[in-house]
Amino acid sequence: MSWFRRRTEPEPEPVHLPNPAEAAVAFWQEWFELLPSVSAALGDGEPYRVEGEIGAMVAAMHPDLEFSLERGHRAIYALVITSREDPKLRPYTDAWIEAAPPEDMIWEYHDSVPAVPDPTAVTINLGPRRIRLADVRVVAQVSDGLVDVAVYHPEFANLDDQARQTMTFLPLDVTLGERLAGERLGRVETASAEPAGTIGLLELRDLVHGMAGDPS
Repeated sequence: MSWFRRRTEPEPEPVHLPNPAEAAVAFWQEWFELLPSVSAALGDGEPYRVEGEIGAMVAAMHPDLEFSLERGHRAIYALVITSREDPKLRPYTDAWIEAAPPEDMIWEYHDSVPAVPDPTAVTINLGPRRIRLADVRVVAQVSDGLVDVAVYHPEFANLDDQARQTMTFLPLDVTLGERLAGERLGRVETASAEPAGTIGLLELRDLVHGMAGDPS
């Protein structure tokens, strides 16, 4: 599936941003019109056929929102639109999820990146490269109730700066969920070489969940 994608071409800032509630209603109207094409593209394993149209719909709500099409946890597919925990964007994702249709067997909807049951079973497609999250190693240090982390993957040396940044944060989001990662992680760094004392993503999840006040 296609994980979080930013627009590849710059778009001008709109003169007037729509009201979040009105923008959400407009999105869902367009979504239902596009849904047959989305279903066909996903069924053919070619999500790129509709990513541009969905991206334009998301940008019409706010140009800084991000989206992904994923495998669902409760349904076959999931549509995620995220503010990346930016307070100025949250009214748009709040309105979007409030206006979302009920989930069914085919689609579920998320306004933040959800944690996956087993991140080590996930493989991310970045262009021609397939990057296994099972190979991610993390150094974690607890300080003042937050966890500072440095993230390493053997493929980092073969990625450009933007892809390395994506692969630094994405494993943390899918391991903890975007909201919990935003609450519990402090400094996040990219390690160019594997540091000493690393742990895997499941061990990181256990560490964060074991902190006071977090569910086990």
